[in-house]
Order: sequence, then structure tokens, then C-alpha cells
Amino acid sequence: MAKKEARVIITLECTEAKKEGKPASRYTTMKNKHNTTERLELKKFNPFLRRHTVHKEIR
Repeated sequence: MAKKEARVIITLECTEAKKEGKPASRYTTMKNKHNTTERLELKKFNPFLRRHTVHKEIR
């Protein structure tokens, strides 16, 4: 019987770029959905805004 995978690929999208009318930067990463059930929020670099901003998980 096949095991259910614990690790899934997620997409992180910038939240501040939409407010300023710039293109949103996106990053992909993996998370363990058994240990981290809520949506992930990380500070990543946005090259369009040239600074670190909060990126939230989409999908």
C-alpha cells in the first residue's frame, strides 16, 4: 500500500508588491504538512522592490 507523502511543494508570494503596483515575486519551497498545518509566512527578498518582504503561502 502506498504511503501518503508528508512533504509538499508550496509557493510563496509577496504580499507588499500588490499594494505598490509592482510584480509579485514568487518562491517555491517544501514543507511538512503533518508538522506545519497552517500557511507558511517567511521574509524573502523581492528583487522588484529591492528589499526583504513578507511572503505568504498560496494554494
